[in-house]
Amino acid sequence: MVFSSTFFLLYFLPVFLLIYHLVGRSWKNWVILAASIFFYSWGAPKFIFVIIASTIIDFFIVRKMHESNDEKKRRQLLALSLILNLGLLLYFKYANFFVENVNTLLSSLGISPMRWLEVALPIGISFYTFQTLTYAVDVYRKVHAPLKKVSDYLLYIMSFPQMIAGPIVRFSAVADEIESRTERVEDKLLGAYRFAIGLAKKVIIANAMGEQADYIFSSDLNDINAGIAWVGILAYTFQIYFDFSGYSDMAIGLGKIMGFHFPENFNSPYISRSITEFWRRWHITLGGFMRDYLYIPLGGNKVSTKGKLYRNLIIVFLLSGLWHGASWNFILWGAYHGTFLILDRLFLARFMERLWQPISILLTFLFVMFGWVIFRLESLQEIGLYFSKLFDFRSGWYCRPTVDFKFVLYFAIFFSFIGATRMGAQLTAWFFESKQHRFSSHLFLTAMSVGLLIVSVAIVTASDFNPFIYFRF
Repeated sequence: MVFSSTFFLLYFLPVFLLIYHLVGRSWKNWVILAASIFFYSWGAPKFIFVIIASTIIDFFIVRKMHESNDEKKRRQLLALSLILNLGLLLYFKYANFFVENVNTLLSSLGISPMRWLEVALPIGISFYTFQTLTYAVDVYRKVHAPLKKVSDYLLYIMSFPQMIAGPIVRFSAVADEIESRTERVEDKLLGAYRFAIGLAKKVIIANAMGEQADYIFSSDLNDINAGIAWVGILAYTFQIYFDFSGYSDMAIGLGKIMGFHFPENFNSPYISRSITEFWRRWHITLGGFMRDYLYIPLGGNKVSTKGKLYRNLIIVFLLSGLWHGASWNFILWGAYHGTFLILDRLFLARFMERLWQPISILLTFLFVMFGWVIFRLESLQEIGLYFSKLFDFRSGWYCRPTVDFKFVLYFAIFFSFIGATRMGAQLTAWFFESKQHRFSSHLFLTAMSVGLLIVSVAIVTASDFNPFIYFRF
């Protein structure tokens, strides 16, 4: 089940919100937990028992670790928790990838391949694993005491607003709100506005971009010209941003309605002036996780030589790429961004800062777009072919996208880059950072949100095309 589905919008969400606001405070967490189990079971009924069982086991392991005064035993229990959760991720997400590559090697040596029954990938397994890791590590580091009730831990791990695709919510950030939170009418209204905007980003913009991108990328790449190739990567660039950021907006909005304050996950990433800045604005919670739980433990930038610093950057981004999917193109994509981060450290960031702002933004945007080619195509041969088409200017520029696509593309460009202007920055701050709006502002935002919801629901019910890119992660 996804937020942009007819069932979620017209049945699941209204029923959930009605029950949630009718029950007493002591029952609210139970309502969220029951809804979350149902939500996950709808898409992955075979794995719900694995998720629940492993989460309960992990709860008692971490509690035992917290109660122990023996540092050696604490480290052993932390290792046990990490092995349990990383083991699930490695098995479900990477076992097929490992066996496929081993079999390819064996076949090249003339050896019979291994027999293997492919493992199905549970939805949201990566986000599930990240949250279990933050819980165990935060408790081990004594950042926050563990939760007292196993039901509260299940709620933290399985909460349906952010379980499938984030944002990655650290345990220490919401621990107090799980056990006791204050629900404000202002937050509920802001949450509803945020949900409506996120839904519109996903349904109105991302889906239109995705339909064009899928058409071009699934065609015979030998037959496309430069114009078609550029339209395809432009469409995919905006699809992945509005798809993922729209889902994050919906998750943050639902959290606010329930009294939770989830972290921001995107901050106008396409207005970045370097790849380093891009990663401060794109998938912010993943970047923060990789920094605090991997990059810094490796030594971060507090190492004896620049060589070790660059090694740490490459390791982090190779793993970041692999996290996105069990395929070599994701590893290559991680290496691509890791290389740019090293170049930024060497000279590139300083060079970009000296350029006129629009030029540095455009160059960074192009670097990011080229990265999305690697991200989108799994075959190295197809990646090379697509790049050759992008720069085969003799092939022609003839391309005739639909009028609807062109219209939505203008909106995608406008909303992606408006944050680079003073007016856009002020509007962004007014909406996303303002803690309280005037009555007239609420009237405007309510009317806007209702309009967006009506249009979005109409599109969802009328169209069969409703993909979600980050479902596979």
